[in-house]
Amino acid sequence: MSLKSRADALLGQAVAAGDVPGVVAMATDRQGTIYEGGFGRRALGQPEAMTTDTVVWIASMTKALTGAGAMQLVERGQLDLDGPARRWVPQLGRAQVLEGFDGAGQPRLRPPKRDITLRHLLTHTAGFSYEIWNEDIGRYQQNKGLPGIISCQDAALETPLLFDPGARWEYGINIDMAGKAIEAVTGQRLGEYLKENLLGPLGMQDTGFTISESMRRRLAKVHQRGEDGKLQPIEFEIPQQPEFDMGGGGMYGTCGDYLKFVRMVLNDGRADDGTQVLRAQTVQQMASNAMGDLKVTPLHTVMPPLSNSGEFLPGVPKNWGLSWQINIEPAPTGRAAGGLQWAGLANTFYWIDRTKGLGGVYFSQILPFADVKSLPLFTEFETTVYQTMT
Repeated sequence: MSLKSRADALLGQAVAAGDVPGVVAMATDRQGTIYEGGFGRRALGQPEAMTTDTVVWIASMTKALTGAGAMQLVERGQLDLDGPARRWVPQLGRAQVLEGFDGAGQPRLRPPKRDITLRHLLTHTAGFSYEIWNEDIGRYQQNKGLPGIISCQDAALETPLLFDPGARWEYGINIDMAGKAIEAVTGQRLGEYLKENLLGPLGMQDTGFTISESMRRRLAKVHQRGEDGKLQPIEFEIPQQPEFDMGGGGMYGTCGDYLKFVRMVLNDGRADDGTQVLRAQTVQQMASNAMGDLKVTPLHTVMPPLSNSGEFLPGVPKNWGLSWQINIEPAPTGRAAGGLQWAGLANTFYWIDRTKGLGGVYFSQILPFADVKSLPLFTEFETTVYQTMT
């Protein structure tokens, strides 16, 4: 069977079974798109089909785009990976390590033992976390009256560190801070910089922090899976007049747009038209372990409505490059060792395999993250690509 027939059957059957309201998935090799398909509805109960040009909230898939923007500036000498990042973002020099709370419920803080660097930020080893994954961060926010990260308010970035920079891996607001560094050295909003230097050159016209009128006409709704397993569309949108462009999770886009980014990474920094967006050696550096002996650890939720606990490729050891996870050993899907991947909160996923020259993007719009139906469907889609193409 062809990739098209096998993938169409897989995704179509999942929609027919009610596993997901709608799904778009695409795969590419170095030459171009090898599969694309859209199935189901943009919103349950509504007639609009989930087509391949549907726009979704890509959430933390924004991180790799922000990371690529930061690495362009490293190439140009405007940022560097290992010097103190407080030079560009002074609040990083004021960050304190949270050691717990005293008897009155007040946070106990101490200065960190070393400066935060851009490398720490891009590898999630600076010490920051998210309120979704760490109870103490939520408690600190409540204590200080701080908003959550999805508010896109600057005050959301005033949370403390959980440990000294470089001590371990912890998923958090690190790449939002990297976005602030980009803004500091360029004098531009993050969205403007990325549009001019990354999204535009790649032809990603339907990706951005702001939902244009054209994008809104093709926008899928986020759905919530209840405790009974049933899905319902909900009203959810990232602020469209944010105080800061959330470089860690604020973008909307299409599957086809993101596939162009995936292909650029497969092609050593070259866009489809041959434009060199990143140097080949920069892409290789981004795709290599950048955190020494540290390892990526499973995510443990403290907010079940937003995320399940989860881990990509359980049993496979993983480290982190400059804005994405790297599987150290081959994956059961067929992905080679050294493959890159990450995801977005509403169950959007991508992988990039520079060894075998394959990559893919999968979009659904479901909370909580690591959905019991959508995450396995992504894994099956990736496996189908490898079984057919290798």
